[in-house]
Amino acid sequence: MQNLVFYFDLGWHHMMDWDALDHLLFVLALSAIYLICNWRQVLILITAFTIGHSLTLALSIFDIIRVANDWVEFLIPCTIIITAVFNLWQKKIKPRSLQLNYFLALFFGLIHGLGFANAIRFMMAKDQSIGWSLLGFNIGLEAGQIIVVMFILFISYLLVNVARLNQKWWIWSLSVFALCIAVKMAWERYPALIA
Repeated sequence: MQNLVFYFDLGWHHMMDWDALDHLLFVLALSAIYLICNWRQVLILITAFTIGHSLTLALSIFDIIRVANDWVEFLIPCTIIITAVFNLWQKKIKPRSLQLNYFLALFFGLIHGLGFANAIRFMMAKDQSIGWSLLGFNIGLEAGQIIVVMFILFISYLLVNVARLNQKWWIWSLSVFALCIAVKMAWERYPALIA
């Protein structure tokens, strides 16, 4: 039970720490097109992302999969870029047109999970109860993501529903913000530039 609490805290801080800016930006880009009335859809999206994240984290800890850290660190901002461009590309925000988001969240979660797996692999491998450790970490991560998403949805409610800001402007603002930072990250992390 002690492992569960320790890894919950680790998962929580992985999401809430400014060192995890790429994770925060991805969640921002992913939830930018939704309003507070869509909170269920956003929670499903975030859970899909966590499932993908958890899967590659587990596969990496059990040493079933390994990917060069340089490439993973480059691909993570690429997921933010693709998500932000997808937001900008949307002409009309309709639930049917956003179904691709569920797949993207799951697939991009796989990539993000590899990023943290390289840092946590050795720590969890020493524990006797890897299952509890993974569960604690993923619950902490999910809790942190839910808090961040609810904050984003609350701000969108204030700006779009109360202040009557055009929803398209809100989506574009968040998406362009995430896109600009992610492009800079991708440029700095491109493996050929690192070597």
